[in-house]
Amino acid sequence: MPALLQRGCSLNDVTPTNERSLRAHQAITLALLFAAGVVNFFDRSSLSIANTTVRAELHLSGTEMGWLLSAFSFAYGLSQLPLIGLLDRMGTRSILGTGLAIWSGAQLLTGLVTSFPMFIAFRILLGMGEAPFYPAGVRSVREWFTDRTRGRATAIMSSSQTFGLAIAPPLLTLLMIRTGWRVMFMILGAAGLVVAALWVWLHRSRAQTPYREAEAAPVTQSAFAELIRQRTAWGMMLGFGGINYTNWLYTAWLPGYLQQERHLSLAKSGWLAAIPFLAGAAGMLCSGFSADLWAKRGIRLTTLHRIQLVTGMIISAAATFFVSRAGSTAEAIAGISFALFFIHFAGTSGWGYVQTVSPARLVASLGALQNFASFVIASAAPVLTGWFFDRTHSFTLGFLVCASVTLLGALSYATLAAPDGMRVAD
Repeated sequence: MPALLQRGCSLNDVTPTNERSLRAHQAITLALLFAAGVVNFFDRSSLSIANTTVRAELHLSGTEMGWLLSAFSFAYGLSQLPLIGLLDRMGTRSILGTGLAIWSGAQLLTGLVTSFPMFIAFRILLGMGEAPFYPAGVRSVREWFTDRTRGRATAIMSSSQTFGLAIAPPLLTLLMIRTGWRVMFMILGAAGLVVAALWVWLHRSRAQTPYREAEAAPVTQSAFAELIRQRTAWGMMLGFGGINYTNWLYTAWLPGYLQQERHLSLAKSGWLAAIPFLAGAAGMLCSGFSADLWAKRGIRLTTLHRIQLVTGMIISAAATFFVSRAGSTAEAIAGISFALFFIHFAGTSGWGYVQTVSPARLVASLGALQNFASFVIASAAPVLTGWFFDRTHSFTLGFLVCASVTLLGALSYATLAAPDGMRVAD
C-alpha cells in the first residue's frame, strides 16, 4: 500500500487485494452523496410544498412567492463562481462539508422567520450553502469511478434529486399538516447537519488515500480565465440553462399549480406531485445505464452524451407544451411526468458531458461554471411564472415560455457545445 501511495494509482490497475478497499471507498462516497442530495432537494422543495400556507400566513402575492423561490436560485447560481478553481484546489471534503452545514443551518433558522425580508435572507443563505453539491459530487464521481462505471454512478448521485423531490410532497405535506410548516423546516435543517457531520467524518478524496492519481500538471492561470474562452463551455452554460429552467419551474410551482389551477387539496396535491418526480428519477437512471452500456460497446462518450442531451430536451419541451394545453388533471400529470423524465434523462448526460470533455484538473470548475450560468437563466422561472399567474390567473404562458427556453438550450448543445470547441491542456 505505501508503494501505491508513492506512485499514484489508476483505478483500472487496482489489484484484487486492494479491490475490496476501493469498493468500500466508492460505496461510502456514493452513499454520502445520495444522502446529501436527498437532504438538498428536500430543503429546496420545502417552500414549494408550503407555498399556499406560507403565502396565507405572511400575506404574500404570487410574485412575492416567486421572488422567495428565485432568491435561492440566484444565490445558488452566483455562489458557483467562487467554486471555480477552489474545489479543484481544496478538495470536496471541506468545501461540501462547509456547504452542508451552512445550508442546513439556514433551513433550520427559516422556521423562525417573521417577515418577508428575513425570509429572503435565509433563502439566499440556503442557496449559497447548497452551491457546492453538484460540482463536488461530479468531482468525487470523476475521482472514484472509471469511464465504464461513471455513468451509473452519476445517475445514482443525480437520482437523489428526483427521489428527494418525489417523496418530499407526500412526506413533507404529512409532516406539515401534523407539525406546521415552521417545525417542518427545523426538522429538515437538523437532518442536514447530521449528514454534514457524516460527510466530514467518513468521506476521503483520492488524494488522501493509496489510490491517489499521479500529480496533475500545474495550473498556470485561473480556471475561470482558461474555461471562459472555450466555445464548448459557453454552449454547455447556455444549454444547461434550458435544463435547469424546466427543472426549477416544476420544482418551484408544481404543488402550487395543482392546488391553484387544478383545484386539488393540499393533501391530494402532495401525493400526485410525487408521480412526475419519480418519472424524473427513472429518466436519470435510464440515462446513466444507457451511457455505460453504449460506452462498453465502444461509442464515444462525447457523441453519446450530446445525442441524449439534445433528444431529451426536445421531447421534454414538447411535453411541457402539451401540459399548457392539458384538459384534465390526469393529462397534466402525464405531460409533466414525460417532461421531467426526459429533462432529467438529458440532465444526467449534461453532467456526464462535463466529465467527458474536461480534463480531471478542471472538472469541478467546469461543473461550477455550467451551474452558475444555468441557474442565472433558471432563476427567472419562478418569478416569471408567478408574475404571469398574477396577471392571467393561469400557468399556460409560464409553460409556453419554459418549452421555448428548453428548445433554445437543445440548440445550444447541438451547435456551440461540440467537443472540438474545448481546447485546454490535460
